[in-house]
Amino acid sequence: MARQRMVMALLVVVLAAGCLESATGAAMLSQLKPTLAVTASPTPNQVLHGGEDVITVTWSLNATAGTDAEYKKVKVSLCYAPVSQKEREWRKTHDDLKKDKTCQFKVTEQPYAATGKVEYRVALDIPTATYFVRAYALDASGTQVAYGQTLPGATFDVISITGVTTSIKVAAAVFSTFSIASLAFFFYIEKRKKNN
Repeated sequence: MARQRMVMALLVVVLAAGCLESATGAAMLSQLKPTLAVTASPTPNQVLHGGEDVITVTWSLNATAGTDAEYKKVKVSLCYAPVSQKEREWRKTHDDLKKDKTCQFKVTEQPYAATGKVEYRVALDIPTATYFVRAYALDASGTQVAYGQTLPGATFDVISITGVTTSIKVAAAVFSTFSIASLAFFFYIEKRKKNN
C-alpha cells in the first residue's frame, strides 16, 4: 500500500513538472510580436546555388514596435516556405517553437542590435527547396520573445549541389567502357573455347 502511494506521488510530481515546463519554457509563434523588420537580398523567386551565392540579411526594430529592452540576441534562420512543406512532415510549421521544423538552418546568432546586417554564403548541405528568412529576438535565457520574417511573397529557391562532378562523370564513363570491353573479351574467349 505504501509502495502504491509512493508511486502515485512520484507520478503526480513528474506530471506537475512536465506541465510547468511546457507552460513556462516553450515559446509559441502565435504569441510572439512581429517587432523585427527583416529583408533579404534575393529577389522573389530568385534561384541561388549552394556553396556559390551569398544572401545579405538585414533586420531592424519596427518603428511601431515599442521597446526592445529584453532583447539580448538575434537569431537568423533560413526557413522552408509553405510550398516546400507540402507532404513533408519533417518540414512542417508548428506553433510551439520547440516542435517547429520550419527554420532548420541557422544563418547567425549574435548579440542584439536595433539594426543589423549579415552576409551568408548558402551552405552546400542546404536542400533544394523554396525558402524565406526569419529572425528571432532572444531574451537572456535564450527564449524567443519576438520575430520578423520576409514572408509573404519574398521567397527564393535554393538548388543544392548534386555531388556529381566532372571527374566522377569521367570515372563512370571509363569504368563503364572497361566493363563492356571486359564482357566482350570474356564472351569471345568462352565462344572460342566452345568451338575448339
